Amino acid sequence: FDITASAHGRGTMVDVIGAVASQCFMPLTVGGGIRSLEDMRTMLQAGADKVSLNSAALAEPELLRMGAEKFGSQCIVVSIDAKRTQPDRWEVFSHGGRKATGLEAVEWAARAVALGAGEVVLNSIDADGTKQGYDLEITRRVSRAVGVPVVASGGAGKLEHLVEVLEQGEADAVLAASIFHFGTYTVGDVKEFLARHRIPVRRATSPNLMAMAV
Repeated sequence: FDITASAHGRGTMVDVIGAVASQCFMPLTVGGGIRSLEDMRTMLQAGADKVSLNSAALAEPELLRMGAEKFGSQCIVVSIDAKRTQPDRWEVFSHGGRKATGLEAVEWAARAVALGAGEVVLNSIDADGTKQGYDLEITRRVSRAVGVPVVASGGAGKLEHLVEVLEQGEADAVLAASIFHFGTYTVGDVKEFLARHRIPVRRATSPNLMAMAV
Protein backbone atom coordinates (compact mmCIF):
# COMPACT_ATOMS: atom_id res chain seq x y z
CA PHE A 1 0.00 0.00 0.00
CA ASP A 2 1.20 3.46 -0.92
CA ILE A 3 -0.71 4.91 2.02
CA THR A 4 -0.35 8.59 1.07
CA ALA A 5 -0.90 8.29 -2.69
CA SER A 6 -4.52 9.45 -2.61
CA ALA A 7 -3.85 12.22 -0.13
CA HIS A 8 -1.00 13.55 -2.26
CA GLY A 9 -2.75 12.94 -5.57
CA ARG A 10 -0.13 10.62 -7.08
CA GLY A 11 -0.33 7.22 -8.67
CA THR A 12 1.18 4.00 -7.35
CA MET A 13 4.86 3.47 -8.24
CA VAL A 14 4.76 1.09 -11.20
CA ASP A 15 8.51 0.42 -11.27
CA VAL A 16 8.48 -0.59 -7.61
CA ILE A 17 5.61 -3.01 -8.24
CA GLY A 18 7.45 -4.59 -11.15
CA ALA A 19 10.61 -4.99 -9.09
CA VAL A 20 8.76 -6.54 -6.16
CA ALA A 21 6.74 -8.85 -8.40
CA SER A 22 9.93 -10.18 -9.99
CA GLN A 23 11.11 -11.37 -6.56
CA CYS A 24 7.80 -12.08 -4.85
CA PHE A 25 6.35 -15.58 -5.16
CA MET A 26 3.19 -15.08 -3.17
CA PRO A 27 -0.04 -13.21 -4.01
CA LEU A 28 0.75 -9.51 -4.37
CA THR A 29 -1.91 -6.89 -3.78
CA VAL A 30 -1.25 -3.28 -4.76
CA GLY A 31 -3.12 -0.27 -3.44
CA GLY A 32 -2.82 3.49 -3.28
CA GLY A 33 -3.61 5.99 -6.02
CA ILE A 34 -5.54 3.55 -8.23
CA ARG A 35 -8.38 5.57 -9.75
CA SER A 36 -9.39 3.94 -13.04
CA LEU A 37 -9.63 0.71 -15.01
CA GLU A 38 -6.45 1.72 -16.79
CA ASP A 39 -4.66 2.07 -13.44
CA MET A 40 -5.85 -1.41 -12.50
CA ARG A 41 -4.65 -2.85 -15.79
CA THR A 42 -1.27 -1.17 -15.38
CA MET A 43 -0.78 -2.66 -11.91
CA LEU A 44 -1.85 -6.14 -12.99
CA GLN A 45 0.42 -6.02 -16.03
CA ALA A 46 3.27 -4.84 -13.79
CA GLY A 47 2.93 -8.06 -11.80
CA ALA A 48 0.25 -7.49 -9.17
CA ASP A 49 -2.24 -10.29 -8.57
CA LYS A 50 -4.85 -7.99 -7.04
CA VAL A 51 -5.57 -4.28 -6.83
CA SER A 52 -6.93 -2.59 -3.74
CA LEU A 53 -9.28 0.39 -3.87
CA ASN A 54 -10.08 2.69 -0.98
CA SER A 55 -10.58 6.40 -1.61
CA ALA A 56 -11.30 5.90 -5.31
CA ALA A 57 -14.04 3.37 -4.56
CA LEU A 58 -15.61 5.75 -2.06
CA ALA A 59 -15.59 8.55 -4.64
CA GLU A 60 -16.81 6.29 -7.47
CA PRO A 61 -18.25 2.99 -6.19
CA GLU A 62 -18.93 1.83 -9.75
CA LEU A 63 -15.19 1.32 -10.13
CA LEU A 64 -15.56 -1.84 -8.07
CA ARG A 65 -18.19 -3.21 -10.41
CA MET A 66 -16.26 -2.23 -13.54
CA GLY A 67 -13.06 -3.73 -12.18
CA ALA A 68 -14.77 -6.98 -11.24
CA GLU A 69 -16.42 -7.26 -14.65
CA LYS A 70 -13.18 -6.53 -16.50
CA PHE A 71 -10.63 -8.47 -14.42
CA GLY A 72 -12.69 -10.71 -12.14
CA SER A 73 -13.77 -10.13 -8.55
CA GLN A 74 -10.80 -12.18 -7.33
CA CYS A 75 -8.60 -9.25 -8.44
CA ILE A 76 -10.60 -6.54 -6.69
CA VAL A 77 -9.97 -5.74 -3.02
CA VAL A 78 -11.74 -3.01 -1.11
CA SER A 79 -9.66 -1.49 1.66
CA ILE A 80 -11.62 0.14 4.47
CA ASP A 81 -10.24 2.47 7.13
CA ALA A 82 -12.76 2.47 9.98
CA LYS A 83 -12.83 4.55 13.15
CA ARG A 84 -15.22 4.29 16.08
CA THR A 85 -17.08 7.61 16.19
CA GLN A 86 -19.87 6.57 18.56
CA PRO A 87 -20.18 3.74 21.09
CA ASP A 88 -21.86 1.51 18.51
CA ARG A 89 -20.79 3.07 15.21
CA TRP A 90 -17.66 2.83 13.09
CA GLU A 91 -17.28 5.41 10.33
CA VAL A 92 -15.33 4.99 7.10
CA PHE A 93 -12.49 7.43 6.45
CA SER A 94 -10.76 8.09 3.14
CA HIS A 95 -7.40 9.51 2.02
CA GLY A 96 -5.33 7.42 4.37
CA GLY A 97 -7.72 7.91 7.28
CA ARG A 98 -7.72 11.69 6.96
CA LYS A 99 -11.23 12.45 5.69
CA ALA A 100 -14.52 11.38 7.24
CA THR A 101 -17.06 10.06 4.75
CA GLY A 102 -20.18 9.72 6.90
CA LEU A 103 -20.52 6.09 5.79
CA GLU A 104 -21.04 3.32 8.32
CA ALA A 105 -18.30 0.70 7.98
CA VAL A 106 -20.40 -2.49 7.90
CA GLU A 107 -22.86 -1.00 5.42
CA TRP A 108 -20.06 0.16 3.13
CA ALA A 109 -18.34 -3.23 3.28
CA ALA A 110 -21.55 -5.01 2.30
CA ARG A 111 -22.19 -2.57 -0.54
CA ALA A 112 -18.62 -2.87 -1.83
CA VAL A 113 -18.90 -6.66 -1.93
CA ALA A 114 -22.27 -6.44 -3.66
CA LEU A 115 -20.64 -4.26 -6.31
CA GLY A 116 -17.96 -6.86 -6.95
CA ALA A 117 -15.15 -6.68 -4.41
CA GLY A 118 -13.81 -10.17 -3.78
CA GLU A 119 -11.91 -9.37 -0.59
CA VAL A 120 -12.04 -6.83 2.23
CA VAL A 121 -9.03 -5.40 4.05
CA LEU A 122 -10.40 -3.83 7.21
CA ASN A 123 -8.09 -1.45 9.04
CA SER A 124 -8.97 -0.08 12.46
CA ILE A 125 -7.72 3.50 12.70
CA ASP A 126 -8.08 3.36 16.48
CA ALA A 127 -5.93 0.24 16.83
CA ASP A 128 -3.44 0.89 14.04
CA GLY A 129 0.08 1.33 15.37
CA THR A 130 -0.88 0.74 18.99
CA LYS A 131 0.33 -2.89 19.13
CA GLN A 132 -2.49 -3.45 21.63
CA GLY A 133 -4.53 -5.84 19.53
CA TYR A 134 -7.03 -5.69 16.70
CA ASP A 135 -10.50 -4.19 17.00
CA LEU A 136 -12.35 -7.47 17.41
CA GLU A 137 -15.85 -6.00 17.39
CA ILE A 138 -15.80 -4.21 14.04
CA THR A 139 -13.86 -7.08 12.48
CA ARG A 140 -16.49 -9.56 13.63
CA ARG A 141 -19.33 -7.36 12.38
CA VAL A 142 -17.85 -6.95 8.92
CA SER A 143 -16.90 -10.62 8.69
CA ARG A 144 -20.47 -11.64 9.43
CA ALA A 145 -21.90 -9.12 6.96
CA VAL A 146 -19.98 -10.21 3.85
CA GLY A 147 -19.41 -13.48 2.07
CA VAL A 148 -15.83 -12.85 0.99
CA PRO A 149 -12.51 -13.09 2.85
CA VAL A 150 -11.88 -10.37 5.42
CA VAL A 151 -8.30 -9.41 6.27
CA ALA A 152 -7.94 -7.78 9.69
CA SER A 153 -5.49 -4.89 9.93
CA GLY A 154 -4.26 -2.60 12.69
CA GLY A 155 -3.05 -3.43 16.17
CA ALA A 156 -0.80 -6.49 16.02
CA GLY A 157 1.73 -6.39 18.82
CA LYS A 158 2.08 -9.98 19.96
CA LEU A 159 1.27 -13.40 18.61
CA GLU A 160 -1.84 -13.78 20.74
CA HIS A 161 -3.42 -10.81 18.97
CA LEU A 162 -3.42 -12.66 15.67
CA VAL A 163 -5.13 -15.68 17.17
CA GLU A 164 -7.74 -13.45 18.83
CA VAL A 165 -8.78 -11.69 15.63
CA LEU A 166 -8.93 -14.93 13.67
CA GLU A 167 -11.00 -16.70 16.31
CA GLN A 168 -12.96 -14.03 18.18
CA GLY A 169 -12.94 -11.44 15.37
CA GLU A 170 -13.82 -14.13 12.81
CA ALA A 171 -11.34 -12.72 10.28
CA ASP A 172 -10.11 -14.94 7.48
CA ALA A 173 -6.57 -13.54 7.48
CA VAL A 174 -4.41 -11.07 9.35
CA LEU A 175 -2.27 -8.18 8.19
CA ALA A 176 0.73 -7.18 10.29
CA ALA A 177 3.52 -4.69 9.71
CA SER A 178 5.49 -3.46 12.73
CA ILE A 179 6.03 -6.89 14.26
CA PHE A 180 7.80 -7.93 11.06
CA HIS A 181 9.46 -4.65 10.09
CA PHE A 182 11.20 -4.27 13.43
CA GLY A 183 12.11 -7.94 13.77
CA THR A 184 9.88 -8.73 16.74
CA TYR A 185 8.70 -11.89 15.02
CA THR A 186 9.29 -13.66 11.73
CA VAL A 187 6.60 -15.00 9.43
CA GLY A 188 7.74 -18.45 10.54
CA ASP A 189 7.17 -17.55 14.20
CA VAL A 190 3.63 -16.49 13.40
CA LYS A 191 2.83 -19.59 11.40
CA GLU A 192 4.14 -21.93 14.05
CA PHE A 193 2.13 -20.14 16.73
CA LEU A 194 -1.06 -20.23 14.67
CA ALA A 195 -0.54 -23.89 13.87
CA ARG A 196 -0.19 -24.69 17.57
CA HIS A 197 -3.59 -23.06 18.06
CA ARG A 198 -5.09 -25.28 15.35
CA ILE A 199 -5.43 -22.45 12.85
CA PRO A 200 -4.74 -23.75 9.31
CA VAL A 201 -1.61 -22.24 7.77
CA ARG A 202 0.79 -23.27 5.03
CA ARG A 203 4.07 -23.83 6.84
CA ALA A 204 7.47 -23.54 5.22
CA THR A 205 9.47 -26.74 4.89
CA SER A 206 12.83 -24.97 4.92
CA PRO A 207 14.10 -21.48 5.77
CA ASN A 208 14.86 -20.86 2.11
CA LEU A 209 11.21 -21.40 1.22
CA MET A 210 9.84 -19.10 3.91
CA ALA A 211 9.17 -16.22 1.53
CA MET A 212 7.39 -18.56 -0.86
CA ALA A 213 5.08 -20.05 1.75
CA VAL A 214 3.39 -16.89 3.03
